[in-house]
Amino acid sequence: MNVSPMKQPSALVPIAMSVIALALVLGHVAIFGVVHEADEGTAAHLWQLLMAGQVPVVAYFALKWFPRAPGQALRVLALQAVAALTACAPVYWFKL
Repeated sequence: MNVSPMKQPSALVPIAMSVIALALVLGHVAIFGVVHEADEGTAAHLWQLLMAGQVPVVAYFALKWFPRAPGQALRVLALQAVAALTACAPVYWFKL
């Protein structure tokens, strides 16, 4: 049975979490503008949870799929990394 690693939930969940984190930051900036608060708000905490929550899922994916299909797994890991960096970009850009 030849199953593609890209179709596995452990491949898609981190990408979805990054997209949600990106939408959260952009939505917060669109609604409230770039505001530098003394205390982090709910959006910042949710972003942190989404980004940190990806780590165990990505580790599970890498441990399970890299030995089975290294080429395909490496492409998925690269896509996950790009998605995470894309979610981090507005935080860096707006210095949030």
